[in-house]
Amino acid sequence: MEALEKGSVYTAVIDGYSSEGLGIARVNGAVVFVPHAVRGEEIDLRITKVMKTSCAGEIVKIHNPSPERMEPECPYAGKCGGCAYRHLTYPEELWAKRQRVQDALTRIGGLDLTVEEILGAKNPEHYRNKSQYPVGADGSIGFFQARTHKVVTIRRCLIQTEAADRTAQAVGEWMRRYKISAYDETTGKGLVRHVCVRVNRKGESLCCVVVNGNKVPREPELAAYVTTAVPHTVGVLLNSNTRRGNVVLGDKYRTLFGRNYLMDTLCGLEFKLSMPSFYQVNRDQAEVLYGKALEFAGLTGNETVLDLYCGIGTITLCLAKAAKRVIGAEIVPPAIRDAKENALRNHIENAEFFCGDAADIAAKLESDGLRPDVVTVDPPRKGLAPEVIASVAAMGPEKVVYVSCDPATLGRDVKIFREFGYEAKRAAAVDMFPGTAHVETVCLLSKLQSKEHIEIEVKMDELELTSAESKATYEEIREYVFEHTGLKVSHLYIAQVKQKYGIIERENYNKPKSENARQPQCPPEKEKAITEALRHFGMI
Repeated sequence: MEALEKGSVYTAVIDGYSSEGLGIARVNGAVVFVPHAVRGEEIDLRITKVMKTSCAGEIVKIHNPSPERMEPECPYAGKCGGCAYRHLTYPEELWAKRQRVQDALTRIGGLDLTVEEILGAKNPEHYRNKSQYPVGADGSIGFFQARTHKVVTIRRCLIQTEAADRTAQAVGEWMRRYKISAYDETTGKGLVRHVCVRVNRKGESLCCVVVNGNKVPREPELAAYVTTAVPHTVGVLLNSNTRRGNVVLGDKYRTLFGRNYLMDTLCGLEFKLSMPSFYQVNRDQAEVLYGKALEFAGLTGNETVLDLYCGIGTITLCLAKAAKRVIGAEIVPPAIRDAKENALRNHIENAEFFCGDAADIAAKLESDGLRPDVVTVDPPRKGLAPEVIASVAAMGPEKVVYVSCDPATLGRDVKIFREFGYEAKRAAAVDMFPGTAHVETVCLLSKLQSKEHIEIEVKMDELELTSAESKATYEEIREYVFEHTGLKVSHLYIAQVKQKYGIIERENYNKPKSENARQPQCPPEKEKAITEALRHFGMI
């Protein structure tokens, strides 16, 4: 195979798209990623970078333009890093996204499963109800250029609302008028870092200006600039973030005008949104996504459902309308407060919420004997921790409905679920983010039948506990370890260490769902800490 050389020009055909929306060509056996290319086009491409396993290229000439190619309507296309598919027709964009999900499930997940459909947006423009505008060191407000932290000034974005764009411009005008400094991430000096805006179905908006400090000069004027530019603004907030790094929001908020929350409706329910709470950014497509999740759950009204990563309770409360009991879990305290308020506001009495890490809550509920019929998960882009999968599987739900915003981590996780006795049965893609390379997936996993694996249930009254087993609970062991070492350990890890010392297991935490299943193994430092706890409680 002849190695490709930087600067050389080759002729190739684009045969697909990468996860970032780049065209993929193959030249002399090497994969070349080409921006703004369209599937099926024959092009001349120039190699711009040679890497270990692939190359980057750029289009020199298009020999036969695809009918799916279109001239971008966005004046910032190719400059701003927000959108990847402005050069494609919408049907071709949907093809690319569905194929991305299919490839992840097949190649990463090892599944022989066809993605049933991709549900496109009726209106693929101006759909975002939450916008975050970084502020450059020179005071420019817009979005980052692809793969950089250079801010491209944006006045009108095709996927943001007009109210959000006008709010960002108003903050920029206030900064220029009163000479308010912008934050410089290289020096850590300067004030204004981000402008964040939420917009609801009625067109009301909530503005939050993120600053490197606790206050800024001319705060009343800031509120006046924003409310004059966008009269339907219900609140202007100041957020303090003095940490270095890429995290947008800090922990402290102060209200400069109006109120610190926004109300919105979704799936016939009313929700209270505080600035840090997670809420799907495309309201219309969120209703499509949740509808598909409910379809996969197949609820009859008699089920207990556990919803992990519940946010402000959007999926949880939608599930509550069709289930007997729902339990939501989320690590962000303000989100849980909002979730509880949202349940009361919508007169839903069969929902309860817990605040904490998903792995800890899943393990706690499992140890308490919770046996949900359905578990739904909607994790962040990094997917599920192995401990979460182990705890979910140990509860033995008939179904797991996995809502994913990253096909790669979904593929990885469904493969792990398979080792715990859960098989992916259905998958559908939903285009939540038209124009961008992101795509959501709903995947249904079902517990394998007895002919495929064997589960053994041990009744407590049939098991005579040893004196060691009765000395300390799993929670007491976990609390001791955390208090003395700062380490968080799962019930699965405790079970593995207990088994090592011959202590009988009452919940069979250490038992996989199938004979050949792999489980995450307790790391040495956590095993040492658990062993010390067992000694403390006189169990070994």
